[in-house]
Amino acid sequence: MHRPADEPAPTIRRRRHLRTTAITIALGVVMFTVGAIGLSPSDSTTPDTSASASSSAMGSARGIEALRERVKRLPKDPAGWADLGMALVQQARTTADQATYTQAETALRRSLALQSAENLHAEIGMGALAAARHQFRHALTWAQKAVATSPSTPAAYGVLADAHTQLGQYEEAEEAVQKMADLRPDSSSLARASYTFELRGDTVQAQVLMERALRAAGTPGERAFTYTHLSSLALDSGDPATALRQAQAGLAIAPRDAGLLEARAKAHAATDDREQAVADYTAAIAAAPLPQYLLGLGELQQSLGHTTEAEAQYAVLRAQEALRRTGNAPADVDAILFEADHGNPRQAVTMAEAAARERPFVAVHDAFAWALHRAGRNEEALAQADEALALGTRSALMHYHRGAIHQALGDTTAARNDLHQALAIDPSFHPLHAPAAREALRRIDDTP
Repeated sequence: MHRPADEPAPTIRRRRHLRTTAITIALGVVMFTVGAIGLSPSDSTTPDTSASASSSAMGSARGIEALRERVKRLPKDPAGWADLGMALVQQARTTADQATYTQAETALRRSLALQSAENLHAEIGMGALAAARHQFRHALTWAQKAVATSPSTPAAYGVLADAHTQLGQYEEAEEAVQKMADLRPDSSSLARASYTFELRGDTVQAQVLMERALRAAGTPGERAFTYTHLSSLALDSGDPATALRQAQAGLAIAPRDAGLLEARAKAHAATDDREQAVADYTAAIAAAPLPQYLLGLGELQQSLGHTTEAEAQYAVLRAQEALRRTGNAPADVDAILFEADHGNPRQAVTMAEAAARERPFVAVHDAFAWALHRAGRNEEALAQADEALALGTRSALMHYHRGAIHQALGDTTAARNDLHQALAIDPSFHPLHAPAAREALRRIDDTP
């Protein structure tokens, strides 16, 4: 059972007209892109929302087989089918296997067929499944059902907050987060609070809260999760040495965790240990061939002049994109950026337009901006880039994208500001774009 944090829930004073809120919420599938929202299989009134609940107890192959045996013995038990569905959602997230998502949906719908009303486990599971598939409007609907079923269950508000956030409904998301704060502060809620600050650009407070989450962590999975994000926060603050230490500490707990391997790969690349970065990216892909790892390795190899090796990663990304189109699923951010930089920018714009309709989140606006820029539509691109940075998110890549757009529009002052900001946040933020940012600044400064 996930133990509560000893320290009180954090309070955040939101910027401008936004009210003061206490931010604590359970870990979710989407906002952190790790772990499924799990409930204790034995007691729906005592939620277990740790990332490790699914991965270690249910998400492993043995755990799933045990749950399969359980539903064979008790085929009319809705809780058993719901637990199996949630375990399969987690497995699909870690393996990037679309067939497993289908199996998860089958199990969850079987649970709902057995108990159509007030089936909390299945409702939360369906919300988590929809979120993992980037179907956030469906996730919102299921989250609202779960909240109606059990207004005192924190995990239901976790799905609700995730859906609102990815739909660009930030005030509604924080209302859900506030409710979570009232219900249960713990390690996972502190991590969510950290993300709330990070999203609004306060990386110092985000780091403070993630460190509190680490101290409150009650499972190895929770500790691995917090180390992943502490590494990311350090790197985003231009401190690759600390980022490397945090990733190493996490990998001592979870040696094959793909997120931690990616974090260490980025830290190694930032400290110019490119060979080890390639090795870590390769290991991450072996664990979970997700687009972000494939793109990260491909662009790193490209920056090293290893064209054949880069193209091998890009070929897998193209195959994944072909499968996505067959299934009519929305494109993710990495697929859009890949198409913009390594494929057909006009196709990237089409992908981004569809993604933004379904998921008007800051990262999608950023990818949309870059696709438009690469397609030569810079006035439209600037509007999307401004939307991406509207919350004050401290992102070197977003500032670089907007700086390049400003430069294309001939606004050298604004371009210089954004490019300087990108490199100030993280001088090694991207193996291809960081050098491009420095070259762009040189050209601007050399212009009479």
